[in-house]
Amino acid sequence: MPPPGPDSSLTMPQRLFYAVGHFLNDLCASMWFTYLLVFYHSVLGFKNNNAGVLLLVGQIADGVCTPLIGYESDRTSGCGAYGKRKTWHLIGTVSVLLSFPFIFNQCLDCDLNTPQWVGLVYFTPFIVIFQFGWAATQISHLSLIPELVSSEHAKVELTAYRYAFTVVANITVYTVAWILFHFQSGEDPSITENLGPVDIPIFRNLSLIVLAIGALFSVIFHLGTREGNTERHVGEEDGSSEGERQPLIPRNTPSTHMQWQDWLKEISFYQVALLYMCTRLIVNLSQTYISMYLTNSLLLPKKYIATIPLVMYVSGFVSSFIMKPFSKLIGKCMTYFVGLVLILGFSYWVLLDTHMGDGVYGAAVLLGVGSATILVMSLSMTADLIADQTQSGAFVYGAMSFTDKVANGLGVMMIQSMHPCHTTVCCPACVWYYHYVMVIVTGGVAVVAALSLCSILLRPIKISRRLPVMPGLMSSDGEDSECSSDSGLIN
Repeated sequence: MPPPGPDSSLTMPQRLFYAVGHFLNDLCASMWFTYLLVFYHSVLGFKNNNAGVLLLVGQIADGVCTPLIGYESDRTSGCGAYGKRKTWHLIGTVSVLLSFPFIFNQCLDCDLNTPQWVGLVYFTPFIVIFQFGWAATQISHLSLIPELVSSEHAKVELTAYRYAFTVVANITVYTVAWILFHFQSGEDPSITENLGPVDIPIFRNLSLIVLAIGALFSVIFHLGTREGNTERHVGEEDGSSEGERQPLIPRNTPSTHMQWQDWLKEISFYQVALLYMCTRLIVNLSQTYISMYLTNSLLLPKKYIATIPLVMYVSGFVSSFIMKPFSKLIGKCMTYFVGLVLILGFSYWVLLDTHMGDGVYGAAVLLGVGSATILVMSLSMTADLIADQTQSGAFVYGAMSFTDKVANGLGVMMIQSMHPCHTTVCCPACVWYYHYVMVIVTGGVAVVAALSLCSILLRPIKISRRLPVMPGLMSSDGEDSECSSDSGLIN
């Protein structure tokens, strides 16, 4: 299969081969954000602060590694013809496979009486290696989007395919978790509905299963995806020649190629970074604390930490298929705003209804669809920001990810340090605490995201080093701006 040029249309198999390249990362991220605090606090018995420290270490390691890997990925050539993005992807995949099994298991030669500082020292190196590998895989995979396609809606489509598999990965994790919990209760009815040390084999087996599945899909990605020539060829996207379809504004010449330091001088870079950070705070913190909210605030059995996230991601999976036509109809910014409205609806529901009962499924649908919408749109806006500056695209994705990783780590540490319980067993204060945590991490951050979105509406995404497009004109690919379906704004 010949490697596609960046403006050529990808076939359906090529889109799918690309989309599964982040599947291993998505499987591990699902376990990391949903079950890490639950595992270390409720299963291994770590104190709230210590469990938060481990997550913070991971987020900081990821945040530091991400822009460095992005810079190196842009600068290095990779292993010959294999491609620089795929080379870094392979390095990251191997690192994840070697380190992740140790994170969701009891440390070797440890028991419940082992001092917790021993566990902290033991788990930290594996967490750092895992986060390095995760960052290398993520940045290399994201950086392929603007190199494979250049059309605005093609980027949305490829991002939607990618997110669809992200949702499938989460569905896979929660389905396997539900099956493991189900068989556990069937084998021994005396096992309590509360989480505890008896659940260590559940999380260990879950991590090994998801690694086996993810490794298979990583092989499919590497066999089916080819890095194409990164030079832009105008007019190839729709099959026309350059003479048949001249751009309204000439493409950038090599002399206008932006380096990493040039991005730091652009206002749009910080606008998109803030929006992306808020998006990830909503998605990741809600995923991190949904299990605590279900078991401690709503007092539901432990099987709900698998079924409710499953409902969330099935809803997100369904919504991901309609994002391209919807964003084409009303624009990306308005589509993002619709997602924020759903998030605010979830927050308001949680705030008012302290005893949801079966209503928690309806709230999960709102959160799932809203999270999927804002995540896909924020990634699409990041791809729009990069546009034809693919030579420094990995740095941009790395910088965006740096803001979200550090913000998530600090957010979790702040929540954990303010926790009213200072023992391994939750007290009645946990009921109201996690209730308001869910309200703030969704509704509160959504308000900040709305303000960031307003700044993009007032000052559309544009880079000063690019040639300007006159108001009312379309971009050279014949499509409208990223925030309005009928405005003439540039990318």
